[in-house]
Amino acid sequence: MTRAFVFPGQGAQSIGMGRDLALAYPAAMQVFEAVDEALGEALSTTIWQGDADELTLTRNAQPALMATSLAAFRALEAEGLDVARDAAFVAGHSLGEYSALVAAGAIDLGDAARLLRIRGDAMQNAVPVGEGAMAALLGLDFEAAQAVAEAAAEGQVCEAANDNDPGQVVVSGHKDAVERATRIAKERGAKRAMLLPVSAPFHCRLMAPAADRMAEALGEVAISDPAVPLIANVTAAPVQSAGDISQLLVEQVTGSVRWRESVERMAREGVTEIWEIGAGKALSGMVRRIDKTLGTRAVGTPEQVVEAINSLKERPADV
Repeated sequence: MTRAFVFPGQGAQSIGMGRDLALAYPAAMQVFEAVDEALGEALSTTIWQGDADELTLTRNAQPALMATSLAAFRALEAEGLDVARDAAFVAGHSLGEYSALVAAGAIDLGDAARLLRIRGDAMQNAVPVGEGAMAALLGLDFEAAQAVAEAAAEGQVCEAANDNDPGQVVVSGHKDAVERATRIAKERGAKRAMLLPVSAPFHCRLMAPAADRMAEALGEVAISDPAVPLIANVTAAPVQSAGDISQLLVEQVTGSVRWRESVERMAREGVTEIWEIGAGKALSGMVRRIDKTLGTRAVGTPEQVVEAINSLKERPADV
């Protein structure tokens, strides 16, 4: 049994996430306390008792989702998990790469929280509200979605931002262009094409100012080689060099999230089971649509932590 641990991105957030983990595991509670301290505010209160719209703000959702993922991961460690022993790779969807890198020992938890706050603010401020948009195109493969984006651009920016699975591609760019993309996609056979409730056009060229800000911020943070390779969003290939990771995190802001290819690469490398650690089950659904032979497991509650650890005892890792 060869495993990979993957970590969700924006959209998986919900009020109350991670609270049961924090109550059940002191190590999980310490994650939320450390993130609160790093940000100088009680983000945990927003996560557990706040308003859903406030949690959904990019500047809050990004560090909140990372905290929830790491709370689940620290709970697993408290039960005996060892990332270097029990996984062959880590990966994360967009901001989930930061969660993956903390889990693999490459970035300090407090640094990751501060970086994600900076990232969220920079991505939100890169484009004035109302000028950008993102849309999900369902039922088209990546090449067809790229062709739709190119046809819709008409001198504006419209790019394939997330290659999530064989039938789900997200496009991002100027609002007018993205709206044109939804119409063209339907004309070309998409099952559905819908604007997403996001506050900025992530993972496209319009995010260039945010990439510059992240290059500056990452230059001030110590990054170590991860304990296991990261499958990077922008290359869909393994990386284990701290210097390369820093550059890839910068490129990720404007680059496509190549999730389908990342999962396919892990499967080619011998991964047979993927654990989604943190909030929700969105990545598990994508994995099953990409490769039905891969086993999936969501780990986001105390009960799921125990079940996952029991499965480790039954089927040790072969990495």
